Amino acid sequence: MENFFNYITKPVRPEDVDVWFRSNNIIPEKLELFYDFTYSLNMLILDTYLGSNGNDETKIVMSTDDIENHFKWCWNKTVENFKKESITFNITGEHYEYFNSFFIDTFYNQKNDMIKNSIGSFFDDLFDIQKPFTKSDLDMISSIYKTLEKNISK
Repeated sequence: MENFFNYITKPVRPEDVDVWFRSNNIIPEKLELFYDFTYSLNMLILDTYLGSNGNDETKIVMSTDDIENHFKWCWNKTVENFKKESITFNITGEHYEYFNSFFIDTFYNQKNDMIKNSIGSFFDDLFDIQKPFTKSDLDMISSIYKTLEKNISK
């Protein structure tokens, strides 16, 4: 239990973070690009979601198909917006599945609005290379980085 607690809470020394980034071929500029992609996707989902937020009188309920279609539209729009800047991500792939699962679990199926609205802060914190990283942070950032890197055209 102590090992798990340390994994998610104990900061890694900055020198070790540098070694981790180098050994995993994580380039800070590309990490910033992937943050921009993640941020853009999250903002588009938040800004265009028509489902119930628990406070509206209409209590709009979206079906599973509606949710999938909304995510897919947001995803395609985000990829299209980056393509306008000559940055081409694949439409489908492991990265799509990763973010689809993430947003289904933490946004669309989430009843607590505070959690839904904290997703942006989660990504802000995760991608902030100026803050101390935990081993858990490094594993998450590496996973997202590698998944997006495999699905960007060079």
